[in-house]
Amino acid sequence: MSLKGKLVSEINIKCDGDVFHEIFGHKPHHMSSICPDKIQNVYIHEGEWGTVGSVNSWNFTHDGKEKVVKEIVEEIDEEKKLIKKKIIEGDLLEDYKSLYISAHVETKGENNLVTWIMEYEKKNANVADPHTLMELALNLTKDVEAHHIK
Repeated sequence: MSLKGKLVSEINIKCDGDVFHEIFGHKPHHMSSICPDKIQNVYIHEGEWGTVGSVNSWNFTHDGKEKVVKEIVEEIDEEKKLIKKKIIEGDLLEDYKSLYISAHVETKGENNLVTWIMEYEKKNANVADPHTLMELALNLTKDVEAHHIK
């Protein structure tokens, strides 16, 4: 049984795909006002918001528990509306040796498809795949959508 894995989920949103990319990629600190039940705070430690190499930490609720992670932005592609982040510290690394989270927005006409990708390596075979983390990402996407189509 392999300890490495990859989860991919897609969700259509009715709000502008550029808006979602802007918030997740360049203004993640707005997430705590959009979905305070899930995201309590997002802080910047190094660099500037929305730049490759910037380091952010997130205080969030996952599986009913308050958690903290620190991430580094590894890639931003404005044309593809793609952002890739690597988790470098925090609660999620108790179970995973490595965890990368990407979000990509594809716009075709009025359709905006958000694709979440989680690439990971579990510390051991008893660790579950991060399905509940993917569920959280999809719920955050729905919250951003609802916030922007009011």
